[in-house]
Amino acid sequence: MANNTINESLADEDRKYRAPALEKGLDILELLARNGAPMTTSQMAVTLGRSVSELFRMVLALEFRGYIESSPDGRDGYMLTNKLFTLGIAQGSARSLLETSLPVMKDLARELGQSCHLIVPSGDQIVVVGRIESPMDLGFSVRVGYRRLLVEANSGLLLYGFAPAETQLRWLPQLRASSDAETIERFLQKSKVAAERGYVQSASDFVEGVTDICVPILGLNGATAILNVPFITIKSQSITYEQVIERLKVSARKIADALSNEGR
Repeated sequence: MANNTINESLADEDRKYRAPALEKGLDILELLARNGAPMTTSQMAVTLGRSVSELFRMVLALEFRGYIESSPDGRDGYMLTNKLFTLGIAQGSARSLLETSLPVMKDLARELGQSCHLIVPSGDQIVVVGRIESPMDLGFSVRVGYRRLLVEANSGLLLYGFAPAETQLRWLPQLRASSDAETIERFLQKSKVAAERGYVQSASDFVEGVTDICVPILGLNGATAILNVPFITIKSQSITYEQVIERLKVSARKIADALSNEGR
């Protein structure tokens, strides 16, 4: 730990330009993204090793500019808004992925009678960047911008499993920084199996009665994104897991082909 502190201090001294106020703001945004739950200014200060007075005006500025907001469900603390997500989606490649995927996802959701999510990697997390609600009266979905640790998500198994070796090596330190060794080892084993199978069908670890069915949208550098159907059993439907997987594969290939043709 002491060596790490020394190395960090030396790295800071070597930096030619610094912007302390900007760095405080970025620290807050990155912390809220990692935490996933609302945090008060006091909690942020303790976690970041800063005083409340250091962060108070920065928190107010970020709230005024629409990057964070008070928790909408009544809990104390602040959460990220979708503003950063919206800025990211404005980039060409992300916008192209959404524009290509959403019509296909809409047809898929209508055909299956289930919700559908589009998921991409973001650091050591997965993030939902697109969603089509179930056309039925019943369905399950999560909000756009929803994040989870890559190693905790069924979609993360395919994102990592289909990634090129150099990308996996780049991701590993980030994954290990946020999870214990046993979790990482279990994730790596399951990821290898998922990539060999080409899809994931697994009960949700977080929601009873939901089965995650995931397939990759493949590009030149592995899985560009993941199509996910959070499958729930509806008595009026007779669709099987096998039919969902097959339709997901067809939809993923259609999106991948369209993105490939667009890049020519």
